[in-house]
Amino acid sequence: MPVESSATIAAICYGLAAIAFALLALTSRGRDGPPGVPGLAVPAAASFLWAGILAMHALLRAGQEMAALAELGRNLVWVWFLWRNLRALRAKTESTDTLAFLGRILGGLGALAVISHAFALALPDSRFIYWIGAVFPALFAVAGMVLVEQFYRNSSAQERWGIKHLCLALGGIFVFDFYLFSEAMLFAAISQDGWIARGAVNALLVPLLWISLKRRANTDMQLAISHRMAFHSAALMGSGLYLMLMALAGYYIRFAGGEWGAILQTIFLFGAALVLLLAVFSSTVRAKLRVLLAKHFFRYRYDYREEWLRFTSMLTEGEPDAQVYDRSLQAMARLVDSPAAALWLKQESGAAQASYRRVAHWYFPELEGQLEAGHPFPIFLEARQWVLDLKDCKEQPDLLAEAKIPAWLLGCEKAWLVIPLLWHDNLSGFVVLAKSLSQPGMDWEINDLLKTAARQAAAHLAQAQAAEALTVARQFESFNRAAAFVVHDIKNLVAQLSLLLANAEKHKHKPAFQEDMLATIESSVARMNRMLLKLSDASESSDKSTVDMSAILHEVMQSKSAYSLKPELRIESPGMRVKAEREKLVRVIGHLVQNAIEATPYTGNVSVTLARTDDSAVLTVADSGAGMDADFIRERLFRPFASTKGTGMGIGAYECKEYVQELDGSIQVASTPGRGTVFVVRLPLIIESTP
Repeated sequence: MPVESSATIAAICYGLAAIAFALLALTSRGRDGPPGVPGLAVPAAASFLWAGILAMHALLRAGQEMAALAELGRNLVWVWFLWRNLRALRAKTESTDTLAFLGRILGGLGALAVISHAFALALPDSRFIYWIGAVFPALFAVAGMVLVEQFYRNSSAQERWGIKHLCLALGGIFVFDFYLFSEAMLFAAISQDGWIARGAVNALLVPLLWISLKRRANTDMQLAISHRMAFHSAALMGSGLYLMLMALAGYYIRFAGGEWGAILQTIFLFGAALVLLLAVFSSTVRAKLRVLLAKHFFRYRYDYREEWLRFTSMLTEGEPDAQVYDRSLQAMARLVDSPAAALWLKQESGAAQASYRRVAHWYFPELEGQLEAGHPFPIFLEARQWVLDLKDCKEQPDLLAEAKIPAWLLGCEKAWLVIPLLWHDNLSGFVVLAKSLSQPGMDWEINDLLKTAARQAAAHLAQAQAAEALTVARQFESFNRAAAFVVHDIKNLVAQLSLLLANAEKHKHKPAFQEDMLATIESSVARMNRMLLKLSDASESSDKSTVDMSAILHEVMQSKSAYSLKPELRIESPGMRVKAEREKLVRVIGHLVQNAIEATPYTGNVSVTLARTDDSAVLTVADSGAGMDADFIRERLFRPFASTKGTGMGIGAYECKEYVQELDGSIQVASTPGRGTVFVVRLPLIIESTP
């Protein structure tokens, strides 16, 4: 681009910026916002002068010294504006101590910049030209970005509505300046295209400042600097200063390196960036930075709201009861930047005395041991409820009196703290933490934080143990329930075989009796084999298939052939099919028929009828036995382990109802004492579609 053309374009761009800032300054008069909070009038006026001087400098190609002074003045005014806003907001809270260190840095930067400009004016051929032309504008850009970041991050949602356009505009100005002047630091020359575009960029950002001016007119904001904000701000400022120092060093290497200068500069800058990345991802560096900020900027070391939210989140994240021990250890360790931890919990050992055993560790495999519940050390932890620093215990043996620390714990050089886990003031376990990456020792704040967290972790672990015990109890309950049904079936088989044996003396010579006896024994053996097969499975399967109701009833009648009172079977609608597990359905119907036979005298009768009603198979088992009253049917008939028979277990009727309902069927009972009982079972039929 020709020099005359570029100068004209630069003058136009900075002229537009001057007009925009002039209008902003005029509209800002009398709208300074809350008392004590500087308005935009002064920085807008300074930016108007800056843009006007740079426009004249571009048009006349003269006035380099005035342009440098305008640059300095504009930067100082904007930094002062942001700083005073922060000070005014902070004055409404507890104190301004937390911003004192940042204020001293900004004051020192401003003083150095003014002195350097004075030397540059006095000695125009010196190296100060490089500092005022590139280094100090880049430093002011870093300071501005840090102040804007602090200003926005710690505002509430309502306050951000009024300042977000201001922060976006100033952030854009400082980011563009940092890009432009950091490039100038590397190449010892300002990009001509970037310098020309700078004026237009500032002009485009002025409308955002005007929007913020309207919104902030009646806004009263308060600033609350959090630990996280201080950490990120310090890290951002430190990274910016480090990059600028490395850029200066790279420029010097290129200047003094001769022919190898460019190569050495590239290698140096790559190494500097690598060192910065290593520092950013280093847990030790981050931990030491947090401690440094906590000591010099905050009254308390921890942001308890943030720490508690993070601690609770770590305890409850993931699947329920999944790695609960590991999550608890990580949550405890990260409170004090400990790289490893181990957990001991109280374990019952049957008839033997309970003991504390290691149940989990987090990068602490070398620490392993066991303590009896009656050992003096856990008794001491339960009584005193102290968080023990093992270093203090080694240096002061009398601290624990007679409660000596076990040798396997005392001999571990990596071990640091012992934290008791108390549940209802009883010691449920303890946590051992490795030496911290950042904490040199214990104090009251760490002690209180760990004791409080330990209470929460103990409650969480107790809840997890209770849930685990409940799961085991439910598994045993399921097993016991299955065993009860099996025992009930065995009882019925024993009753059939006993009856068969009792009739053998009278009828053993009869061919018909012999045939029935063999059939009954065969059926009983087959049922016992099926029960054994189901008991061998880990869980009772429910493989439903299509079964023929007529075949089921014939099988049940065959199993009852040994009884003197033989049930009468009537099948009114043959060929009906239902979806069920065959063995279970045989067991359910067999129980209903068995109960009817046992409740009916030899002179009575038992009938089994199979009919169809709409899309349901209706099975009716009727007897003329003793019957039941309404109270028994309502309150006890289908309750498990409730039976009127001396040898009964009270399982059969309960199983019948549960399985019929599982098949989407229903079971109804009608009974009159002295007249008999009728059970009606309805099961949904499988409807075969016709082509």
